[in-house]
Amino acid sequence: MKLSKHLVDKPWGRTDIPPEFGTMNGRRVGEIWYSAETDAPLPILVKWLFTSERLSIQVHPDDAQARARGMSSGKEECWYIVDAEPGAVIGIGTKRPLSSEELYAASLSGEIEALMDWKKVSAGDYFYIPAGTVHAIGAGIHLVEVQQYADITYRLYDYGRDRELHLDDGVAVSSATPYTDPRSGHADLGDQLVAGPYFQLWYVRDMDNVPTLPPLRDIWIIPLAGQVQTDGQVAAKGDCIVTSGQAKITFSSDAKALVAF
Repeated sequence: MKLSKHLVDKPWGRTDIPPEFGTMNGRRVGEIWYSAETDAPLPILVKWLFTSERLSIQVHPDDAQARARGMSSGKEECWYIVDAEPGAVIGIGTKRPLSSEELYAASLSGEIEALMDWKKVSAGDYFYIPAGTVHAIGAGIHLVEVQQYADITYRLYDYGRDRELHLDDGVAVSSATPYTDPRSGHADLGDQLVAGPYFQLWYVRDMDNVPTLPPLRDIWIIPLAGQVQTDGQVAAKGDCIVTSGQAKITFSSDAKALVAF
């Protein structure tokens, strides 16, 4: 089944969203979420993000921390960079380890901006963001985010925008250290980008690139180019489709997609 698109306006969003996503009518859209019309949320959430300005410096809790605060789960995610303007950057981790007191003070003063490890990015790069990682996405980026199905974000710093910060909760769940996660790099077709614990993620030209499809579980397909056909439906860039590991899935000759389960 094709999932429904949900457009989310953001102060850092864009008015020039690619036409494959539909007509935005001048809206400043920052995120497009995909969801099913089901009683219970799916375990994986897929988003596209489009940035014209920097996002806040923020952090997500892990499962135990989220549940202690009354939430169903924490949030870990993977970013796949689809397009990036020259010089575009993301911030992941800090240049040196910060104590809780240092992180709190730096977030209040704005020094956190200079303490972040800002990395230049280009199309095809990917980064896994474990819970507790202090992070931010810069301007001029289109990316796909695959994540645990949770909407829980603590803002540490927002460049003076008039939005709520969550310093106490954010500092409490942060691990403000340099980023060393091995689930990052530049993706080639056929690569597995993420192997658990919350999802697997592949970058593929056809399903033969995925050797261990789970036959009794759902599979998320996010086309980046070309077309993917399954369950009598055709999906292209701008769509997200969920199907079974037992389904017949056909890629066009020019197709590229992310596959998650």
